[in-house]
Amino acid sequence: MHWLLVIPQEIVAYVLQIIANVITFIAFFTILFTKKYPDSLFNIVAMTRRYQYRVLTYALFMRESYPPFTFETVSSDPGGDPSHLSVQYPGELNRWAPLYKWFIAIPHYIALFFLGVAAGIVIFISVFVVLFTGKWNEGMRNFVLGVFRWGWRVTAYVTLMRDEYPPFSLD
Repeated sequence: MHWLLVIPQEIVAYVLQIIANVITFIAFFTILFTKKYPDSLFNIVAMTRRYQYRVLTYALFMRESYPPFTFETVSSDPGGDPSHLSVQYPGELNRWAPLYKWFIAIPHYIALFFLGVAAGIVIFISVFVVLFTGKWNEGMRNFVLGVFRWGWRVTAYVTLMRDEYPPFSLD
């Protein structure tokens, strides 16, 4: 039933992703000229990432509660939900970083490609584990969540939300 119930959430997440892409394009130029990511736009993108994360964890049976249709545009997670995702507002950013961030993130994308394949296999196996036991195996769950965390850190970096180069880590 999760897969059917997640459809409206996925539609909303898709629309929010389009909005976040437009905002990131605008932020590219504002950072180049002002060294700042407009905080109201930053909060919208942070809310979008948080919403996507909650929908993803629901779609993969990592939570029981249906993700709320909440749109609190704050960078810190307001809490009250089992899935937490916060991105701290960076203040001043490197003016020239938007020009090269995508390029120096290539090693992360290569590593995440292989980890994504492994996570896909683990998710496939976990579907059967959840069907038979009713819950995720803790080690498998931690691995998949670690890949998600790494991916979200790289996404925050490449979409100009952070200047700190993300670590190569599942933690």
